[in-house]
Amino acid sequence: MIKTKITEMFGIKHPIIQGGMHYVGFAEMASAVSNAGGLGIITGLTQKTPEDLAKEIARCHEMTDKPFGVNLTFLPMFNQPDYPGYIQAIIEGGVKAVETAGRNPQAYIETLKAADIKVIHKCTSVRHALKAQDIGCDAASVDGFECGGHPGEDDIPNMILLPRAAEELAIPFVASGGMGNGKQLAAALALGAEGVNLGTRFIATKEAPVHQNVKDALVAASELDTTLIMRSLRNTERVLKNDAVTSIQQKEKALGDNIKIEDILDEVAGVYPKIMTEGKMEEGAWSCGMVAGLIHDIPSCQELIDGMVSEAEEIINSRLAKFIA
Repeated sequence: MIKTKITEMFGIKHPIIQGGMHYVGFAEMASAVSNAGGLGIITGLTQKTPEDLAKEIARCHEMTDKPFGVNLTFLPMFNQPDYPGYIQAIIEGGVKAVETAGRNPQAYIETLKAADIKVIHKCTSVRHALKAQDIGCDAASVDGFECGGHPGEDDIPNMILLPRAAEELAIPFVASGGMGNGKQLAAALALGAEGVNLGTRFIATKEAPVHQNVKDALVAASELDTTLIMRSLRNTERVLKNDAVTSIQQKEKALGDNIKIEDILDEVAGVYPKIMTEGKMEEGAWSCGMVAGLIHDIPSCQELIDGMVSEAEEIINSRLAKFIA
């Protein structure tokens, strides 16, 4: 068993967290990860209202008696979600872990802390992680350039980002971005992290509530099959290559700095239900990490987590020990 500050903080068996993912982080996903000894996460904004989130939290409690969390992503929107309402649903639902992402969550930290909720903030740079520490977050999820979704604009991979975080941070952090097996868990611990956060890898599990086409696409993909979009909008996203992504990149090339989000709305807005639920793989752009190159099967969450931990333990206890003269 691997015990770290993260397992102690969140009351979990293994230092493995399932990151929030749009139209993936439902109760089925979160409970399966938590039952397997990790920390499952419900994606808050996939639920259209705070009332819907409250129902999803209740469903998750019916599926597991283990700790689980909720992701809240703070986005720049014309019509802001009812964040106070979502937070109230989290508090009343007895959730004790919140993964925040996107913009600075400072306005809500005091309320969450008053309810004895641990906050882990997703950061794509050391400076953002330090800010999360300064505003009172309990932990950070340090997201390297390999990640699916939004890697920020610094393009720093985890081999550099993690030891830099270890140099600077006083709060514990987990390694996020490209994580998917026991070798990476052992490496993350060696580089200063207290655990790992998996996103894309958990989509390719038996319990993930997504269309089989999505899982099959991840198994078929290599590490060369992701690409970056929206760089010119400074909202960079790593996605799996498909026809819609090619269309976006052609528009970005043609329009250059004059491109606006409205120019690519057809390829990015409202596409997740069509892809994740209906399996229409060319319908739009969807987040996918480079870890796709390491996905060769579709195990249960229990099999995945147990395999990762066993592999990491063997590396730490046996393989690495052999190098010491």
